[in-house]
Amino acid sequence: MLNAGFPHWPCRCRFAHPRNRCSGPPFLTRTPQMLEISRGWISIVLKQLIARQVRAIFDEGKGETRRVARRSDGLFGPASMAWRVHGDVTTMLVGGVAALLMQMLHPRVLAGVWDHSSFRADLHGRLRRTARFIAVTTYGSRAEAEAMIARVCRVHSAIEGSTADGQAYHAQDPELLRWVHATEASCFLDAWVRYAAPFTSRPEQDRYFREVAVVAGKLGADEVPLSHRDTRDYINGMRPQLRADARTAEIARLVLTPPQHAAAILPFEMITRAAIDLLPGWARRMHGLPDAGLAAPLLTAGTATVARTVRWALA
Repeated sequence: MLNAGFPHWPCRCRFAHPRNRCSGPPFLTRTPQMLEISRGWISIVLKQLIARQVRAIFDEGKGETRRVARRSDGLFGPASMAWRVHGDVTTMLVGGVAALLMQMLHPRVLAGVWDHSSFRADLHGRLRRTARFIAVTTYGSRAEAEAMIARVCRVHSAIEGSTADGQAYHAQDPELLRWVHATEASCFLDAWVRYAAPFTSRPEQDRYFREVAVVAGKLGADEVPLSHRDTRDYINGMRPQLRADARTAEIARLVLTPPQHAAAILPFEMITRAAIDLLPGWARRMHGLPDAGLAAPLLTAGTATVARTVRWALA
């Protein structure tokens, strides 16, 4: 009975009764205690492997990842929605990809990225720096967050130019900052609700928008929407100004192409498919991207499973 569930082979011991069977070779013989030890050991090894692969995504380039200590004296604090939403690696990746696809539909935002960013040459570095900005402004001390915001504002102050049709742009334009913030916050929260916390209440969602508006305001954005409904209405109201061209398609191709050393535990194709499915239907059509169709429930379940697995590994 101790070996129930394992294959049985006829015992070849010459002294055994013909009807007797053992549970295979000695190296396959298991006891409940041995099984428990094995499961525990495998769990520890698997957890470490997953955590190492996930942290490699945010590697600073020297085999090290600078960890951001969670401080209660920051802009938000442990009880905030921002701490909950921004703490889920998988949904932040999904939301981040979706946000980039949304942001690049704005002609002046696209021009600023195309003309001044290292995005095309160093996609991983750009995304890593964005992730660090979010981590520091969410979890760092108030002084650390303020210093990070000031650093980004200095970078933005030198970014200006004009689009192909003569529209001027500046990275410190409150209108452009509002678009970038609204699409980012909306996609982060939508990914969190769909793939991690589907029972998040509407008041909690509205609280998230009010919280993250603090960072947007410090960056220079104005008239930032402060609720789920206001954000949705604002994004829909921007549709007449949005465009898709060859540059939009090129950036989308870069964003949706698996990195050379993608972490195995984070199936990149699933992440990008989940991000595409997160987009409003009209945004998918502008990018020429398909929807998940009948596969949507499987995509949602699979992404939610990956998110739970990563949370377990990093706990």
